[in-house]
Amino acid sequence: MKAQSRELFRHVSADRATLYRSIMDVFASAHRQYRLQLRPDEVLNEGRWPEARPRIEEINTALVQLAAWGNLEAQPDTARVSSLSDFYRARFIYRLSAGGEAVERALAVFMQTLLRRAELQTVALEDITSQLQALRALADATELDLAKAHGTLRDLVRVFENLAGEAQAFMAGVARSVELQQAEAVAVVTYKRRLIDYLERFMSDLVRRSDTIARFIRGLAPDIDELLRQVAAREAGDAAPGDTQDQMDAQMKRWAEWRERWQGLSGWFIGQGHEPPQAELLRARARSAIPQLLGAIAALNERRSGRSDRSADFRVLAGWFATCAGDAEAHRLARAAFALNPARHFSLGTGADEGLPANTPWADAPPLVIHPRLREYGEAMRRGPPAKIRDRGEERAVLALQFREETRQVEAARARLATGRSMRLSDFGALDVHAFGLFLGLLGETLTEQAGPDARMERHTGDGLLHIRLEPLGRETRAEISTDHGVFAGRDHLITITRTET
Repeated sequence: MKAQSRELFRHVSADRATLYRSIMDVFASAHRQYRLQLRPDEVLNEGRWPEARPRIEEINTALVQLAAWGNLEAQPDTARVSSLSDFYRARFIYRLSAGGEAVERALAVFMQTLLRRAELQTVALEDITSQLQALRALADATELDLAKAHGTLRDLVRVFENLAGEAQAFMAGVARSVELQQAEAVAVVTYKRRLIDYLERFMSDLVRRSDTIARFIRGLAPDIDELLRQVAAREAGDAAPGDTQDQMDAQMKRWAEWRERWQGLSGWFIGQGHEPPQAELLRARARSAIPQLLGAIAALNERRSGRSDRSADFRVLAGWFATCAGDAEAHRLARAAFALNPARHFSLGTGADEGLPANTPWADAPPLVIHPRLREYGEAMRRGPPAKIRDRGEERAVLALQFREETRQVEAARARLATGRSMRLSDFGALDVHAFGLFLGLLGETLTEQAGPDARMERHTGDGLLHIRLEPLGRETRAEISTDHGVFAGRDHLITITRTET
């Protein structure tokens, strides 16, 4: 079946695809006119041939090939037989096959989708509001008019799906930076004004109506599930006949479909969990389209102001290379374009290149030691007199003393806490600044792994020097740790800190 489906599309990419498509267009047009069969001469007369008009023999060959691929069905044409020789001559009449008709419909939808210009529908927002208001009135009635409720829901879903699809298509194609950079300046400015006005009008209407729509959706929340169930039961009444289980399955399937549609409508105007509503994302995307458009206009203005366009320069250079008479001329152009000439006239002050002629190849010359500053700044020394050398021995000694003191304090804190024994936090007593800082760091690393308030945790610290195991005690327990900055209090835990370094 898959192989046959692939054969139906062979004519699109075949060698004579233009001829095949012209023939299929004739059959598609005839099918729309309720003409079921065509003869080769009718195809030749009714076809629109973008190239030279084909011969009848070419039409016959193409029709046979299309029938072999499954796009057409052929049967003997006996209506024009006037003699015995005509009867034995192969004459066929053709019509669209079921697969060929499906392919034509698919290609028509494909082209329609490509050529569609999406739009932001402010009228749809008004329709959604009025449909929700009508649905609210039907739900509040003493006796539910199920037929009207069903029709209102169908109209609501149709308008919403159209709004969502058009908005998604519009936002996907609104960034036209490449096309704008190739357009005329007047057209760009005109399009900018129209687009900004268009987006501002839609965003203002979306902001104004989103709250009203969300309020109607929340108001319908208590009754909507039962309403959708009754609508699904009404639709299931038209299902194909079957047993009781089939009827129940059909009703449950339609109920699930209606609930999914309602969830989609709710998610568009009401946030789900931590996710913002889709209407808010649409507003953000519409707002971001304006800076994109302004960026494209800025690029156009830069090109008009005469700034360098490297891609254009390279295209011009490629044209020059293409017109070179030979390799020697191309090498000369490359040396001139990319500054590949010798540069021994530059004074580097290294002494390695002294006495060498300017035409000495670099491969034959002694190596040059380039100062890193020359590569980074383009000059080997700072301008002005050289800076005086300062003796920083005293500062280094102070830093070394501070480092040793901090190391001693950290080691003392580790010795205070990393005993390898299980202790309650309430037994720690008072901690100095360094020990408490180490304790807070260890506690913060460990609590990130906790799945719940009563879960036990084990992990190594980021430097791999300590292993921590933390086990919560009862919810009624309480621990207090005194520090120089106050009292740290909370639920009591059993903590074990062990050194892991060898």
